[in-house]
Amino acid sequence: MPDLITILFQIVGVVALWAIVGELFRRGLTAIAKKAGASRQLIRSIRDGVRIVWIVIAAAAVLIVTGIASEFQALTVTGLAGLAISLALQTTLSNIIAGVLLFSDKTLRLHDVISYSGIKGTVVRVGLRSTLIRTQEGNIAIIGNSTLMSGPFINYSAEERLVGKP
Repeated sequence: MPDLITILFQIVGVVALWAIVGELFRRGLTAIAKKAGASRQLIRSIRDGVRIVWIVIAAAAVLIVTGIASEFQALTVTGLAGLAISLALQTTLSNIIAGVLLFSDKTLRLHDVISYSGIKGTVVRVGLRSTLIRTQEGNIAIIGNSTLMSGPFINYSAEERLVGKP
């Protein structure tokens, strides 16, 4: 019987550890998303995605601890799950990373006047996935951040901020 109790304690410990790690990671991503001005739906999607990932990892760890699966089998399953998730979210993740880089590099801010691919206007929102530009005609152009980041785009308002005074 001590073996069963030991295994149960190990399972509870593994699940608790991954729950804490997952929760900390989720909170960090949520804070970054809020700071970048992400919508509530996107923040909810990030939370759900992180929760699914930590559940898969915790389940693999439980399978290893109980001896049901070998480490190789668990790594294979989690690796395939990670690959499937990353392929499914490739475009979204690319836009999110580009949005964070645009925001952190300060190449684009609200109210900057920019030109990209024949569209000239004022930046009205820089989100995690896309940037909204109000054109001179009053229309809103929505450009994916990864598309915008691959450029080239011209920022008429940021010369002093980006390169300093001439």
